[in-house]
Amino acid sequence: MQKASSTNNSRTTNKKKVAKVVQKGRLYVSATFNSTLASVTDDKGNVICWSSTGESGFSGGRKSTPFAATVAVENALNKARNFGMSEIDVYIKGIGPGRDVVLNVLRMAKMKVGMIVDRTPLPHNGTRSRKAKHNR
Repeated sequence: MQKASSTNNSRTTNKKKVAKVVQKGRLYVSATFNSTLASVTDDKGNVICWSSTGESGFSGGRKSTPFAATVAVENALNKARNFGMSEIDVYIKGIGPGRDVVLNVLRMAKMKVGMIVDRTPLPHNGTRSRKAKHNR
């Protein structure tokens, strides 16, 4: 018995990748004590590109340095610039070392900044305190 060769299944389709052009977007920066994450989205909230200190080549204790945060935010902005982004709104969250660095990077990036928002969560009353110790 001979196998029938099916030519329909072996076809490859060449789809062209459509380059997305986004003029205005948002930069979300999450600065924790251990790392810094930067995500760039369009106005609807769809993530276009992202970068982190780990992705930028830092590991261990070096991920939590201001220099690592600088490199991560610069990488995210460079990726966003490839999509044609020229205007950006910034949302900063967290209290890590990458928090202050973001503003310096934005100043040097030559991008038009619409607004800067601090989204760091603040406790209104916090958790319930421990019970009082009894002296014996």
